[in-house]
Parts: sequence; C-alpha cells; structure tokens
Amino acid sequence: MSGPVENFEFQFCMSASKLLDRDVLSKSDPMAVLYVKNRRGIEEEIGRTEVIMNSLNPVWVTKFNVIYQFETVQNLVFRIYDIDSKYHNTPVKMLNLNEQDFLGEASCALSEIITRQNQTITLGLQSKLSSSRLQLGTITIRAEETVASKKVVKMTFRCSQLKNADIFSKSDPFLRISRIVETGGCVPICKTEVINDNLNPVWKPVTLTTQQYGSKDTPLLIECFDFDNNGNHTFLGKFQGSVMGFQKLNQERTGGNLYVESSFNHQLKKTLKAQFFVDNFCEEIQYSFLDYISSGFELNFMVAVDFTASNGNPQSPQSLHYIDPRGCLNSYQQAISGVGEVIQFYDSDKLFPAWGFGGKLNDGSVSHCFNLNGSLDRCEVVGVEGIMAAYSTALHTVSLHGPTLFGPVINRAANIASESLNHNQNKYFILLIITDGVINDFRETKDALVRASSLPLSILIVGVGGADFKEMQILDADNGQRLESSSGQIAVRDIVQFVPMRELWGEISITQALLEELPAQFLSYMKLRNIKPLFAQHGLTPY
Repeated sequence: MSGPVENFEFQFCMSASKLLDRDVLSKSDPMAVLYVKNRRGIEEEIGRTEVIMNSLNPVWVTKFNVIYQFETVQNLVFRIYDIDSKYHNTPVKMLNLNEQDFLGEASCALSEIITRQNQTITLGLQSKLSSSRLQLGTITIRAEETVASKKVVKMTFRCSQLKNADIFSKSDPFLRISRIVETGGCVPICKTEVINDNLNPVWKPVTLTTQQYGSKDTPLLIECFDFDNNGNHTFLGKFQGSVMGFQKLNQERTGGNLYVESSFNHQLKKTLKAQFFVDNFCEEIQYSFLDYISSGFELNFMVAVDFTASNGNPQSPQSLHYIDPRGCLNSYQQAISGVGEVIQFYDSDKLFPAWGFGGKLNDGSVSHCFNLNGSLDRCEVVGVEGIMAAYSTALHTVSLHGPTLFGPVINRAANIASESLNHNQNKYFILLIITDGVINDFRETKDALVRASSLPLSILIVGVGGADFKEMQILDADNGQRLESSSGQIAVRDIVQFVPMRELWGEISITQALLEELPAQFLSYMKLRNIKPLFAQHGLTPY
C-alpha cells in the first residue's frame, strides 16, 4: 500500500586533523565545502563552512543540513581549501575556489554515515591526482538527526448520539483534527477513517506527534462530518480541546458536548446532544526506521530472476535477457544494480542469496528455484557485482523454459527469514523478484505471501516487458485490502511492492519506486513483534 516516504533531515558537524600546511609564515586557514552528486553524477554544492584561522586541526561551527532519502544512494564529496589571507574579509559564498589552495577531498555515501551506531565516520583525504601518495590528513563527519521529539500520543476517540444526516440510512461519520494557530486559523493535522451507518462511532486509534500538535496545551479543534462521496460532507458538530484536555477526559471518564456556531454570530454557540469521548490515552516513543538501522539492525538483500521462455532468446537483441556488449544494462540488470546498490550499505557481510526460476538446468530438469551461481549447496554471491556476474553466466548455462511460478522462491526466502529468528531479531530481508510474465501459480503465491507476512521480509516485484500485470497489482494490495489465502487466512501486514518498469518516466527511478514503501513495511514488522531498537532494549534513549 503506497504511503509517504520516510525522509529525515540531518545536520553535519565536521572537523579535520593533520592537514597540510600551505602557508609559509603561519598554518593553513581551512574551509570545507560539501557537495552531493545527483542522479546524473553532477556535483551540487550544499554549503561552505567558515574559515578557521591558522589551524591544521580545525573544528568547524557551521553545520550543513542534508535530507536523507532511503530509496536513493546519496554520494557526498567533502573538499577542504586553504583560504588565501587576502580573501579573509570576503563572504565564503563569494570565494572563487580556483584561487584557493586545495588541501584534499574525501567521499562516501550518506548511508555509510547514518548506518554507523554513533553516526560518525572518519575519511582519509586524497589528492585529485590518484597517483599521489602524499598524506593529506583526515576529515571526520558526524550526523545528527534534527528531530524535536520522538514522543507521540495515541488516543481512541468516540462519539455518541450524533445527528442523523442521511435519509435512507444513518450518518457515516469521520473526524478531522486541526491545530489552532495564533492568528485564529486552523491547520489540519489528522483525519480518522469513515465509519459507515453509525451514530455512536468508535474510531481506530489516532497517533499524533509533537510536530503535529505542538505542546500539550496547544488548542486543538475536533470537527465531525457525515461523509458524502461528492465531497460535500455534512457538518455534525465540533469540540475544542488540547492533548492535556483529552488526557483529562480519559482519566475522568467523562465526555464533552459537541457544538455548532451561529451562522450570524460565531460567538453564539449551540450545544448539541452529541458527545465526544477519549476512550484510551497513552504516551509512547515512536521509533523511526533510522533508530533501528543506526543501532545495528541490518537489511539483507535477496534476488530471484525469471528464466522463462517468454523473455526471448538471450542471444537476440530483442530479448529482455540480452547482454549488450556496449555495456547498456537490460531491464533485469537495471533492477538488480539499482536496488542492490542501495541495500548493500545496510548489510555488513554483503553475501546475497540469488536464485533463478523457470529455467531448464543441465540435467534436463526444470527448476523454479535454482542457485544463480550454479552451486548445488550455496546460494550466496558476494556483492552486487556477484549477482550481476552470476546472472550473466547463468544465461549461458541455463535454458529458458517455464512456467512462471513465484511460490517456490517466496517460500525459500521466507524459510531464510524464519530461520534467522532463531539466531537474532536484528535482520530484515528484502526479496527482489524480476519477471516478464503472468504468474501461473497465483493461488500458491497468495498463500505463500500470507504466510510470509508475519516474518521479517518484504518482497519487491519488478515487471519487465509488455505483459498484463493485473494480478501483480492484487498482490501489491494497493486497494487497501490485505491478501487472503485459499484457507481464509488474512495477511497480517502488506509486504509487497510491485512496479511495472514500462510505466516509469521522468525523475522517478525504478529504485525509488520500489523502495518507497520499504521503511514503513520494516516498521510495521517491528511494531507487530514489539521489537525496539537496540539502544531501547538496553534502557537507553536516542536523544
């Protein structure tokens, strides 16, 4: 089910040590510049520090703000310059870097910083000349997440004796919660689900962050509406309170009356019979995806490649499996490298299980889950490069066949995820399935997905070519309905994200489209199992 990508803002604090001394009568006057490479590899300057006078071990005060995006590889470049004394009164933004002495540069991915438990990394500075062996010192970068608080309040709202605004049935009420700002206006911050045909509704718990509601005594407005498909919802009444007031209502087990304002004079209020209640109220810590990752949780990458005959003869340029000698990646290679290059930073050993399905092996048997590296007992390969090499080799040793069955590879991945729970709970698995066709074991696939929904596993499916992928959309459950197995069992959570490659365009890459739901799926599993980040398990706090 699609939802907002969980992005975070970080502040970078930087220092350097043992810099080269470029000045004659004093020490260097260093300034650091941060760049981020965009998708086309072009460097975009983020900012510059102040100049530290006469120091080879500077600690800069200026901090840089960078938005972390899980679904992309954000390559950072740090460059340090010795600023000529005649420019010391010039604003740093106005400095021509070509007129300053270059002291060294270092690069890394943002993921490499934030996956470390202390979110700090020290990099050796290098010359622009790769052949140079001159020791240029080091730069240390520390990332600090700019989040005010992780505390949230979780409340269950209920209303009684609502007005019936419908003729042939009862009202279909929902609540809209808004923060009242100093100017008197309202900023909507949350909305409940619609409860059909009910004048005494109890809504699902609402979770509000401090970023949403402000302080506990900030005035909040609760508005109740009768839902209408045309968008002209009927107003049923409102209630003004605060988080502190809601807590008091819950403690005293009392309700407050809804009211409406006079259309002629807003100071005149008419009290209604309808009442508003807070059935449950609790405060808790809402841990983020990064709280888990930075405390030692890992993402483990797995891939399964479609070797069915509908892909076309790999020797033909028209085949979806064609390996272009000029280095242009086919759709399978694009998906493997794109997703793998993001996930690899979150996996310490970088040993990735890789399988094929729907292919005929050398012994003449058709397998729906064979090791891509040709090994009989080990399915892991080393790094993204290992997957790409095993895939290329398998195209020469495995004959394309069929049919297209997903069940065996999903069950194999689920077994690995299940077995990991016997050792530790700090691993979460991502299976990438790349396919060109309609699946022939739809019922078995649904059953496998429902069973796997309780495991630390997410499944990304890429559709390549021009096949009809309607069934994939059902597996994705973007219609809000969870999958149901043939025995009537309902999936405990959504674990599938499907993306047809032919529908991607513009600035959205296949990797971004595939990974946008992954942090939320990860968190849904941790919440399901009541698993806390490692620092919380040891009684520590992240702030």
